[in-house]
Formats: sequence, C-alpha cells, structure tokens
Amino acid sequence: MIRWVAAIFIGLFVFYPLLPFLEKLGVGRMPGDIRFRLRAMIFCLPFGSTVLWSALAFLVARFLK
Repeated sequence: MIRWVAAIFIGLFVFYPLLPFLEKLGVGRMPGDIRFRLRAMIFCLPFGSTVLWSALAFLVARFLK
C-alpha cells in the first residue's frame, strides 16, 4: 500500500511542473477532468485524461508486443 502512495506522490511531483506543456496535448481539458482554484493556485485533477492516456499506452504496448 505504501508503495502505491509513494508512486502517486512521485508521479505528481514529476508531472505537475509539466502541466502547462501537457495542456497543449489536451491533458486537463477533457470531460471528467476537475480544475479548481484555491487562493492563488490552480489545481488540476485529470481523471478523464488519465483514463484516455492509460488506454492509449495499453493499446500501443499491446500492438508492439
């Protein structure tokens, strides 16, 4: 369980600075993605984008195998 928490924390730590670049690819602007502002910061929870990118990675991996 602690490994999953650590993996999620590291993933957020790595990909959160890349969010402006990833928005150009559609991450954070799909149905199912949640954006909210808390004081001066904007938080994005890309649930819909995560499902789409995971499915795309699965199909690519399956095609290459």
